Formats: sequence, structure tokens, C-alpha cells
Amino acid sequence: MSKTIKNTLKLTAAAASLAVLAGCASTGALEEVRMTAEEAKADAAQANSTANRALNTANQAQRDAQAAMQMAQENRQAMDRMFERSMRK
Repeated sequence: MSKTIKNTLKLTAAAASLAVLAGCASTGALEEVRMTAEEAKADAAQANSTANRALNTANQAQRDAQAAMQMAQENRQAMDRMFERSMRK
């Protein structure tokens, strides 16, 4: 997702540069392009923040799943030992 936002910002900057170079940009148009670029930058920062939170949540979920798997394996081993003891009696 971050690459897409970076590409969008690059394209916005390139479009602004082309508009200036072509001589088609008035002061108002340049201000509009600048505002659009700033909005895109803010959107990119927000998307990056959201992606980081999602990654942190996913990492925590993975740690929890691994802990649960470990506990399940330990319980299984304990149950196997109990069953073996009961079969020897």
C-alpha cells in the first residue's frame, strides 16, 4: 500500500512540474496543485499509520496463536502421559 501512495505522490509532483513547464499553470492552478499534493501527502501518512497499526495487530495475533499452539501441544503431551499411566494400572 505504501508503494501505491508514493507513486501517487510522484505522479502528482510530475504533473505539477509538467504544468509549470508547459506554461499552462497560473498562480491559482499552482496553489491548487500544491494543495492536492499536501492532501495526498496527508492521506499517505494516514494510510501508513493505519498499515502500521494493522501490522502490529497481525503480529500480536500471530504471537497469541503461537502461544495457544504451544499450550495445546503441552496439554496433548500431558493427556498422553495420563493415558499411558492409566493403561499401565
